[in-house]
Amino acid sequence: MSNIKMYASSIIAGEEIKNRQTLSVKFPYTGEEIGVIYCATNDDVEKAINNAHEVFESTMKSMPAYERSNILRKAADILEDRSEDFVKVLAWEAGKPLRDGRGELKRAVQVLRFASEGAKQIYGEQIPLDSAIGGEKQLGFSKRVPLGVVAAITPFNFPVNLALHKIAPAIAAGNTIVLKPAEKTPFTIGLLYKVFEEAGLPSGALNIVMGLGSEIGERLVTHPKVKKVTFTGSGPVGWHINQLAAKKKVTLELGSNAPNIIFADANLDAAAAAIVRGGFTFAGQACVSVQRVYVERSAYESLIERLVPSVDKLVVGNPLDEETMIGPMITEEAAIRIENWIQEAVEQGATVLTGGKRRGAVVEPTILVNVKPVMKVVCSEVFAPIITVIPFDDEGEVIKQANDSELGLQAGVFTNNINTALRVADALETGGVWINDVSTLRYDNIPYGGVKMSGIGKEGIKYAIEDMTELKFYGINLL
Repeated sequence: MSNIKMYASSIIAGEEIKNRQTLSVKFPYTGEEIGVIYCATNDDVEKAINNAHEVFESTMKSMPAYERSNILRKAADILEDRSEDFVKVLAWEAGKPLRDGRGELKRAVQVLRFASEGAKQIYGEQIPLDSAIGGEKQLGFSKRVPLGVVAAITPFNFPVNLALHKIAPAIAAGNTIVLKPAEKTPFTIGLLYKVFEEAGLPSGALNIVMGLGSEIGERLVTHPKVKKVTFTGSGPVGWHINQLAAKKKVTLELGSNAPNIIFADANLDAAAAAIVRGGFTFAGQACVSVQRVYVERSAYESLIERLVPSVDKLVVGNPLDEETMIGPMITEEAAIRIENWIQEAVEQGATVLTGGKRRGAVVEPTILVNVKPVMKVVCSEVFAPIITVIPFDDEGEVIKQANDSELGLQAGVFTNNINTALRVADALETGGVWINDVSTLRYDNIPYGGVKMSGIGKEGIKYAIEDMTELKFYGINLL
C-alpha cells in the first residue's frame, strides 16, 4: 500500500481547489495513509453555492427533460465501464471487500438508469376547476418545477451509491447540487465527478466541497440559496441539521437497530442464510443491517444450529483479497467501541456464541444471546458485525419488543402464514417491512426512509425527484 498516494480536493465551477489544510485518509485494514483531502473553507462553500445557483438559473432549470435524461444515461454507461476502478478505490478508502464493492457499483449504475427514466416522467395534473362554484370556464393544471440548489451530505459506508441517491434525482429534476462527501471516503467521489463531467453535465451543476462537517456543514445547510438539504448519516448529526435548516426542505436518512422476526413455521434454512447475509455484509456497517433477531422459542435452537456454523465459515481479512467476505470496520476507533459494547453486554449477562474478538479495525462476526433490552447491543445502533438472537413466545410479545425503540427504518418478518406476515408488518413501527427476507434488502426504486428517530422523508428515485421539486399551480380564465 505504501506506493498508493491519492488526493481529493473540492471542485467548484469545474476547478479543483487545493487549500493548505489537509486531512489524512487511511486504509482501514492497516491504518496506513493512502492519501489526503484538501479541505474546503467556508468561503469555498459560499462560492460553491453561489456558482450552483448561477448555473441553475442560467442552464439547469430550463434544460429539457430529454437532455437531463441523456446525461444520466451516459453517466450510467461510463460508470459501468469503469466499475472495477471504483471497486478498487472502495477497498482502499472504505475497507470494503471487493465483492461488496462490485455489488455497490451495480446498484449505482442502476440508480443512474432509474434517474434517467425518471427525468422524463415528472408529471403534474389537470385540476377540474368547475368542481368548485365559480370555476366554470376556467382551466387549472399543476406541474413540478425544480427547487434550485440542493445541499447533499453523504456517509462513508456506501459512498458511491448513496451520493448518487442524492445527485441523480437532483439532476433528473433540473436542480444543481453541492455535495459534501464523508471525509473518510473522498476518492471515489473524485472519480464520480469525472463521470458526470464526461457525460456532459454542465460545469457547476455539481460542486463538491471536501472536509469536516463540523467545520463547513453549518454554512452549507443554512445558506439562503440552498433550497433543500438531504443527509444520510448519524442521528445526532441529522437532527442537528434539521434544526439548522428549519425553513428548508429536509430529508434525513438516519440509523436503525433493525428487528427481524422469525416464526416457527418459517423456512429456517432460508431465514438463517438471509440473517447471515444481512447482518454481516460490509461488517454490518449499514443502517438497515440485521441487528435484533427475534425467533419463536420452539424454533430457537434450530435457528442457532444453522446460524453459528454459517457465521464461522465467513472469510475475514484483507478487503483487497478476492476471497474476503468480512473486512475491517472504517476505523480502529469504531472497532474498539463495538468491542467495548460486546464486553459490557457479557458483563451484564450476555453470551458470545461465536466471534467477539477484535484485531485492529477488524471485529469478528459475532452472535450474542441471553441479551436484555437495556443493553447497547440491543437498544442502540451497533453499526458493526453483531447480531443478537432473542426468543419470544407469542406474536403480541414480539411486536412490543420490536417496537420498543426510538428507531424504525426497516424490518424483516419470516413466516409461511400470509395472515401473520401482513398482520405483523402492519403492526411494526418502521418505514418498510420485508416478508421472508431481511431488513437489509433495499432496491433503488422503492420508497426508502424511516419513522421515529430514523429520519424524515423518502429516498428511492421517483420519491426523491418528487421531493426535489415544487408542485406549482397554473390557473387560466377562459374569456
